[in-house]
Amino acid sequence: MSELDIELIKKRSVVGVVALTARTFVLQVVAFSATFILTLFLSPETFGVFYVVTAIIAFLGYFSDIGLAAALVQKREEVTNSDLTTTFVIQQSLVVSLVVLALVFSNSVAAFYRLDNAGVWLFRALAVSFLLSSLKTIPSVLLERKLAFDRLVIPHIVETIGFYVVAVYFAWRGAGIASFTWAVLSRGILGLITMYLVAPWTPTLTFSRESAKKLMKFGVPFQMNSFLALLKDDLLTVFLGKVLPFAEMGYIGWAKKWAEVPLRLIMDSVIRVTFPTYSRLQHDTRVLAKAIEKTVFGLAALILPISISLLFFMRPMVEIIPKYVKWEPALLSFSLFVFSSILAALSTPLVNTLNAVGRIKTTLMFMIGWTVGTWALCILFLGIIGFNGIALAMLIVSSSVYIVVYVTKKIIRFSFVSNVRSPVLAAVLQAGSYALLLRLMPHTYIWLLVAGATGVILYGVLLYTLERQKIDELIATVRRST
Repeated sequence: MSELDIELIKKRSVVGVVALTARTFVLQVVAFSATFILTLFLSPETFGVFYVVTAIIAFLGYFSDIGLAAALVQKREEVTNSDLTTTFVIQQSLVVSLVVLALVFSNSVAAFYRLDNAGVWLFRALAVSFLLSSLKTIPSVLLERKLAFDRLVIPHIVETIGFYVVAVYFAWRGAGIASFTWAVLSRGILGLITMYLVAPWTPTLTFSRESAKKLMKFGVPFQMNSFLALLKDDLLTVFLGKVLPFAEMGYIGWAKKWAEVPLRLIMDSVIRVTFPTYSRLQHDTRVLAKAIEKTVFGLAALILPISISLLFFMRPMVEIIPKYVKWEPALLSFSLFVFSSILAALSTPLVNTLNAVGRIKTTLMFMIGWTVGTWALCILFLGIIGFNGIALAMLIVSSSVYIVVYVTKKIIRFSFVSNVRSPVLAAVLQAGSYALLLRLMPHTYIWLLVAGATGVILYGVLLYTLERQKIDELIATVRRST
C-alpha cells in the first residue's frame, strides 16, 4: 500500500462514514424540512420544471469528465501532479465548451419544452453552477484518495444550507421558479469558495499525453457506465418532460425524492466512502470481503426501518397536513419507488466493489442491461398505466440485484444472505405492527408519532436480539476509530 496501510484505511473509512452520515443526517433534516416548505408554497408544475431542467444539465455533465476523476481515485499508484493538471485541463476544456453551448441554445431549449422566461433563467443558472461545480473536482479527488471525508463534508454542508435558505426565502416571497434560480447560483458560489479553503490546490494549464492515456484506460469505460446511467435516469427524465404534463413530472419527482430519503440519509454517505476505500483494499481480497459484508449489513439494518416507516406513514401525512393533499396522485409511485430504493441500496455497494477492483467492463454490461430494460419498460407501462408506470419499471429493473450478488461473489468470496436476513425479518415485524396500529389508532400527529416509534423500537429489539455480536462489533469499531 503506497499511500495508506490497511489499519489506517480501516480507521479513516469508519471516520469517513461517521462524518458523512452525521453531515448527511443534519443536511437531510434541513433539505427535507425545506422541501416540505417548498411543496407548500410551490405547485407540482413548478417542481416539474425544476426536475426536468436539472436533468438536462445533468445530461451535459456526462460530457464534462470522461471518467478521469474516478480514474484518479481508483489508481493503485500515487497520483502525480501531471495526472492532476492533465485531468483539470481536459475537464475544464469540455465544461467551458458545454456551458457556452448551453447558454447559446438556451432559448431553443426553452421553446422545445415550452418554458417561460423564468424557466429559461433557471436553465442558464444551472449551466453556470455546473461550471462552478466542475472547478471543485481536483481538490475533492485529493481528499477522497486520502479518505479525508471529515474535511470533504464541509463544502457540502455550506452549499446545501445556502441552497435551501435561499430557495425557501424566495419561495416565501412568491418568486416561483426563480426561487430555484437564485438557490442554484448561491450553492455553486458557496461550494466553490469553501472547497478551496478546505483543500487548497493551484490549477495550472499543463497537459501530459502519457498521463491522459493511462487515466483514460479506466476512465473511458467508467464514463460509459456514467453515460448509460445518464440514459437510464436523466435522459429518461428529459424525454418524459416532453411527453408528460409538468404536473405529472412533479408527481414523479416528488415521489422519487421522498422515497429515496433513506438513500440520501444513509447510502450516499456509505457509498461515497466505499469506492475509494475498496480501491485501497483491492490488493487484499480477505479484508475487502469483510468490508463488503459490514457494508451490506449496515445498509440493510439502517435503510429498511426508514423505508418501512415511509411506506406506511406517507399516506396519513398527506391526508392530515394542510395543503398537502395535492400530492395524493403521487402516492402509488411513491410506494413503488420505496421498494426500488431498498433494492438499489443493496446492489450499489456491490457495483462499487466491481469498479474498485477494476472490473469496469462487468459493471458496463450491467448498466447496458439496466438502461435498455428501464427505457423499454417505462415506454411500455407509460402507455398502459400512465406516469405511475415509471416507478413500476424502475422497481422491476432494481429486482435484478440477485444477478449483481451472484457475479460479485464469483470474484470476491463474501456472504450476502446472512447479512440481510435479520434486518429483513425485523422489518417484517415492524411492518406488521404498523398495519395493526394504523388500523386501530386515529390518524393524528401524536398517535402517528406513537405508532412510528413503536414500530422502530420493535425493529431495533428484534435486530439486536438476532445480531447482537455483529452490532456490538460495529459499535466497537466506530468507537476505536473516532
